[in-house]
Amino acid sequence: MRDLLNLPYLLTLARQTVSDPRTGAEEILALNLPRAALWLAFALMVVLSMILGELVALVLGQPEEGPLTGQTPLVLGLMQGALLFLAVHAITHIGRIFGGTGSFDGALALVTWLQFIFLILQAIQLALALVVPPLAVVVSLLAIALFFWLLSHFITVLHGFASVGQVFLMTLLSFVGIIFTLSLVLTLLGLGLPTGTPT
Repeated sequence: MRDLLNLPYLLTLARQTVSDPRTGAEEILALNLPRAALWLAFALMVVLSMILGELVALVLGQPEEGPLTGQTPLVLGLMQGALLFLAVHAITHIGRIFGGTGSFDGALALVTWLQFIFLILQAIQLALALVVPPLAVVVSLLAIALFFWLLSHFITVLHGFASVGQVFLMTLLSFVGIIFTLSLVLTLLGLGLPTGTPT
């Protein structure tokens, strides 16, 4: 438990998770953190991601027009938190529909850990934006592939599935279906979904 407050340990584990997602997911699940601690970490990741996202937007510049143009950081943070909360439920329940055995707490832990890894990517993107802006865009594109790579392995470990390929396909189809449904609902409400990876 003490290691979770050790930033070098977390950074090392994040690097190992990227190179070996299965082992990283197993180590996170083995911590068996209480739900209260998981919610606290979840909220912290959302807040830090929102702050870093604002910094990246200030450096790279925001689009003149878009579905989220003019929204306050608080609104964006609440929307991101809601989408991540939905993702935790989707990972838990859709996985169980296909015979998985993962728990809600496990899904919450892995989604929070995924956010931490993408928080590091945001920091790297911000640094690159200050030095070599074109590379910051490349990082954003690579982050999309990394997101599905890590998420597929995390779900495989969480639910005890055998095939990462099948999980990837299931994840991609579920992701498209959820985004389509949310887009439709939010459009009817006069809102819009955030674009890009969930960082």
